[in-house]
Amino acid sequence: MDKTASILVITCAAVAREVNDIKKLGQWSQMDLQSITADLHVTPEKIPQAVADKIDQARGAYDHIFVAYGDCGTSGELDKVLEQRGVSRLPGAHCYDFLAGEETYAKLQDEEPGTFYLTDFLAQHFQRLVIGTLGLDKHPELLPMYFGNYTRLVYLAQTDSVQLTESARLAAKQLGLRFERIFTSTGEMVPALDAAMQKAMRPMSAKVVQNG
Repeated sequence: MDKTASILVITCAAVAREVNDIKKLGQWSQMDLQSITADLHVTPEKIPQAVADKIDQARGAYDHIFVAYGDCGTSGELDKVLEQRGVSRLPGAHCYDFLAGEETYAKLQDEEPGTFYLTDFLAQHFQRLVIGTLGLDKHPELLPMYFGNYTRLVYLAQTDSVQLTESARLAAKQLGLRFERIFTSTGEMVPALDAAMQKAMRPMSAKVVQNG
């Protein structure tokens, strides 16, 4: 790892493209990005340990580490791991908050709590990440157990792709859910990450000034 890259951002592969866009803002040119497999999207209990491993491996190579995850279904366990290591993360429950926009996501949840969300990445890899990981390709009879409480699938489209939209539509049909599509582009992801990183960097900047 390059010591000149003083900031490491750890994120889920499902939004790595959007997170990497923050480099275009200029001040994060020394940022390195490491992604964790999006397979954990359907096994969120494994996310805290995966993030912990990344942090522990990077210690000493970077001046600061930031985690571009929400809680992501870990029920607070990710926060425990981060608190133990003095690392900050994005605020919020899911990346969907930032892709849809906080107000839009809250409205979607209030309207219909039983909503399953897809991003571009999840739509593209739906068969492997969702159907395959849950074993529904071999045991379709388990579908009601996993998705019986869901009523609709909302595709948060970051790109205007006919192919991905059709993949998301077929995913909804396969799950027996009503389909909706909302075009988000990168939504509030980049500005939210920028703001959160700036806030997290302040203690480090103050320390540098004090020691200077």
